[in-house]
Amino acid sequence: MISAREVICQRSDVGLDYISDIYCMKTPIIKYSDRFLNAISWLMSIGGITLWPFIILREKYNSSKWWKGRAKRIINHESIHIKQQEELLVIPFYILYVTEWFIKLFFYGSGAYRNISFEREAYANEKNYKYLESRKRYNWIKLIFKREV
Repeated sequence: MISAREVICQRSDVGLDYISDIYCMKTPIIKYSDRFLNAISWLMSIGGITLWPFIILREKYNSSKWWKGRAKRIINHESIHIKQQEELLVIPFYILYVTEWFIKLFFYGSGAYRNISFEREAYANEKNYKYLESRKRYNWIKLIFKREV
């Protein structure tokens, strides 16, 4: 059985070029940029970040077989964030992310980042490379009020 997505992505005559370009986009798009990551690393050192539809990693993760092996885990972690962003239609993800971090800053101090529900889901599953195949939508919600482990 063919899905509606496959039909839209295969047909260019449906008159929905803009929508089909977004809908059929292969995510994530992986980029490597130390310069960008250095520019946004105000509070902590950032090895990678997801800004839908991009995953931006340090250039070292594209330099050798050993570093590329380490990048696999980070890409999986960041890909979980891609799915979280897509299910929240991107902008609300960032609003919730910053709001939750700010609130948890009062409870966890410097540990606030690791206790954001989106991060908890990503860290808990970053080594499970099949997680995204079986992930339930909005799985991060149950982690919002979960106490630190």
